[in-house]
Amino acid sequence: MSNSQTQIELIQPDDWHLHIRDGDVMRDALGDTARQFARAIIMPNLNPPVTTVDLAKAYQARIESNLKSLGINGFTPLMTLYLTDNTLADEIQRAKAEGIAALKLYPAGATTNSDAGVNDIKRCYQVLEVMQQVGMPLLVHGEVTHPDVDIFDREAVFIDQVLEPLRKDFPELKIVFEHITTKQAAQYVRDASTSGKNTIAATITPQHLLMNRNAIFAGGIRPHNYCLPVLKREEHRIALLEVATSGNLRFFLGTDSAPHAKGAKESARGCAGCYSAFNALGLYAEAFDSVGKLNRLETFASFYGPDFYSLPRNTKKITLTKKAQNIPSEQPFGDATIVPLRAGETIAWSLS
Repeated sequence: MSNSQTQIELIQPDDWHLHIRDGDVMRDALGDTARQFARAIIMPNLNPPVTTVDLAKAYQARIESNLKSLGINGFTPLMTLYLTDNTLADEIQRAKAEGIAALKLYPAGATTNSDAGVNDIKRCYQVLEVMQQVGMPLLVHGEVTHPDVDIFDREAVFIDQVLEPLRKDFPELKIVFEHITTKQAAQYVRDASTSGKNTIAATITPQHLLMNRNAIFAGGIRPHNYCLPVLKREEHRIALLEVATSGNLRFFLGTDSAPHAKGAKESARGCAGCYSAFNALGLYAEAFDSVGKLNRLETFASFYGPDFYSLPRNTKKITLTKKAQNIPSEQPFGDATIVPLRAGETIAWSLS
């Protein structure tokens, strides 16, 4: 990567955690992402969820149809399956053969469209054993959902109650601890023993690098800054920024861009999710620039993700420019509108 004060050239990144929904709204979410990224891990929490290879292939066909209608070439959706208590081991074998990239673990009730998620991870042990054998990564939404656990503590409790026992039982299972939000998660992934094999990694979102939980309440409720896992204290944001910019190969880019129509966010029971796809790379550049680590953006954004997934790195180069850009207050989203992250604000970096 070459960089100067006002411009950065880097290998085109991938997004290792993305929601694009389905139906009419997919086109708008997909267009924003494909403008910046070469590949993306597509989340399977549709309604109903993508639980089988056949459903994943059908979803992929809909994505490719939208890409064609948008005139976009060179973007590859990486499909995933939604793990449930009833997932069959045979489906994992087929998924591996059909090029499915990973399975996603949602604890039941943890986030949007997660009601069909896993209630007891031990019910999935036969499936996890096959995943370990064939090298299929498990992507985890790392929160417990017990009502007696404070929402700000759910990630730390997940590490102790679920993740650490899981890794002991399946030491060679590749796990991505997705959208981490706490210093406990950052330190756990950084320091985890893997017996010489790279079996654990974590994705980090732009909102968790740039904002703490005050952003949800500044001057009143800010529903478009509400996501799950929820933003945490400033000490956690600092810890995430430290590991993201450290050059550690276990941490890489995953936006968790999660589109919801403006009305669904600004309601009595507003949906969780930040829509960062509009200018995700500019947001990441801002975060790295804030601590003088732009020289480490490329490895975080472009190298460590494909390395973990055993995929080739991209070769095309892109350029980010430090030039003020106004983020629109809202933009089209199907027959409604959506409010992007940092709407109405000016950010410093954008894709040239």
